[in-house]
Amino acid sequence: MINEPGFVSDHVGWIEVICGGMFSGKTEELIRRAKRAHIAGQRVVVVKPAIDNRYSETEVVSHNENALPGIQVDTADQIILLTSTAKVVCIDEAQFFDDRIVEVANTLANDGKRVIIAGLDMDFEGKPFEPMPQLLAIAEFVTKLHAICSESGRIANFSQRVVENKDKVLVGEKDAYEPRARHCFRPPVDKKRGKPIPKMNISDKPDQPKETNA
Repeated sequence: MINEPGFVSDHVGWIEVICGGMFSGKTEELIRRAKRAHIAGQRVVVVKPAIDNRYSETEVVSHNENALPGIQVDTADQIILLTSTAKVVCIDEAQFFDDRIVEVANTLANDGKRVIIAGLDMDFEGKPFEPMPQLLAIAEFVTKLHAICSESGRIANFSQRVVENKDKVLVGEKDAYEPRARHCFRPPVDKKRGKPIPKMNISDKPDQPKETNA
């Protein structure tokens, strides 16, 4: 379920956190909410940590290649300076910020802003990915999204690392991670087990009953 507030007050702020594993659609959902706020005439500012330059240095981009103009920041404290005129502040990949992001989020919300935060709730070992647990605790609204397990096809909420690297922070894509269900998750590193996803053929039609002679 998408837990998104249905109204925006002129004077009351709050925090929304969108969490989940890799490929679960967190950035996609953040972009969707940002676009809706923009359509509603609210000033929206989107920021992301400078370490995340996988797709673009000037845009926030989802795995499905939907994008919004964004601002790269080196520290969480810069977000306050860059969003003074915003009504809605969107923060992507929050797990890459230090613990200051918690105080920054509180400050923005207390200043009457709607704060939308997206990030991984677990690291590649399946452990809580700080500072996301603290953001989840202070948020008024929390949405947990799931991917599809590359191995079993079931609901996946773990991010399986599939390259030999034990660093806690490894910014990567499908070359480095696979979504996995609990029973398929093998931390810290496993081989790739995902199968190519076949293209959908929308021209396929169900079999028609054969005509029989009366």
